[in-house]
Amino acid sequence: MKEHFTQEISQLKRHLARQASEAERSLGKALRAVATFDSVLAAEVAENDYAIDCEEIRIEEDCLKILALYQPVATDLRTIVTVLKINAEIERVADMAVNIAERTKSVAESGVPADKRIDFSKMAAAATAMLKDALDAFAYRDPAAARAVISRDDEVDALHSGNIKCIQKNITDYPEYASYYLSCMTISKNLERIGDVATNICEDVIYLECGNIVRHGNAG
Repeated sequence: MKEHFTQEISQLKRHLARQASEAERSLGKALRAVATFDSVLAAEVAENDYAIDCEEIRIEEDCLKILALYQPVATDLRTIVTVLKINAEIERVADMAVNIAERTKSVAESGVPADKRIDFSKMAAAATAMLKDALDAFAYRDPAAARAVISRDDEVDALHSGNIKCIQKNITDYPEYASYYLSCMTISKNLERIGDVATNICEDVIYLECGNIVRHGNAG
């Protein structure tokens, strides 16, 4: 029975890893689409979202079946709970990628001069790096790495706050480009949420490895 349980867990983790790769790929495509005004790439992000949604449901169903069949306890139970939670977070990343990709058309058609555009490169790099490192912390079951990722969320939050201040000023100064800046607000907010997702995943890693619930500002 234990051997079968171990095999099922290993398979579950492989499925989750593939799901994470797909979500990361979608996010990368969305960011490139907005940066290069590539509507074809943006459409690919939206089209792939359904497959990611279906896989999220399948992984959740597999987790519930394992819980019912093996009734795991202690670390084994925490593993299933953690997979369930991270599975949902990964699906959120794919949704955020769609939200960003959907801004491609309005950004492309805005006619905003290059010197008045919002530069998301630093924030995008910080948020996507947080996500990658959070998923690595889960893959390697590394709570120390998870805590290090959590500490980086303030940087992403600060970049978002800076973007919002700049956007608000530019809407006032250049009202003819208001639709562009409103799209930028959506992009910045979704990147900020990517940082939150990475933080949530890292909190789940700490719970898995240490048994500590570290939400709401308690870093364990």
